[in-house]
Amino acid sequence: MTQGHFITFEGGEGGGKSTQLRLLAERVKALGLEVIATREPGGSPGAEAIRDLLVRGEADRWSAMTETLLMYAARRDHVERVIRPALARGAWVLCDRFADSTRAYQGAAGGTDEALIAALEHHVLGDVRPDLTLILDLPAEVGLSRAASRAGAETRFESKGQAFHARLRQAFLEIAAREPARCRILDASQPLEVVSAEIWAAVAQRLEAPLG
Repeated sequence: MTQGHFITFEGGEGGGKSTQLRLLAERVKALGLEVIATREPGGSPGAEAIRDLLVRGEADRWSAMTETLLMYAARRDHVERVIRPALARGAWVLCDRFADSTRAYQGAAGGTDEALIAALEHHVLGDVRPDLTLILDLPAEVGLSRAASRAGAETRFESKGQAFHARLRQAFLEIAAREPARCRILDASQPLEVVSAEIWAAVAQRLEAPLG
């Protein structure tokens, strides 16, 4: 479907997704290519408004089912207004979280029915799917400890507890096992520059992209 490349960064809290996405974006831009660096929930004005509802407040503010519906409302706007147009003009789209996070957070860890999530993926995303998904993997306790050091009020998901985050980690590993052609697991406990180098190699190999 796409003329551009669509790469998603996934994993639990504290894995360094945002930092690694920024580093990859800088390297791709240095080659003279258009890069759209975006995130979920969010990425478009409407989706960012929904993000504010999802990431703030008490852990039990929403049920997993309600979270799923809010996530997909935000995702639809993001796809329509940002992702699909960028891919159509040949840009590289790098996204901090996408549909796999809903499978893991609201599905496997939260308990929302997998069939409902699959149906929403089908109807909301259409043919928009990542070319490559980079899963930054960490033990749940390590990721939560890292995340606790971050400033800001967007801590609702971090506050769901270690058992939730352990299920979350397992869910991402299972997604990667089911879709090895799309997913690459990276050990996020390694030094930043090592992870960055592994990501660069994975992008070149999986996408067969001329990256110099």
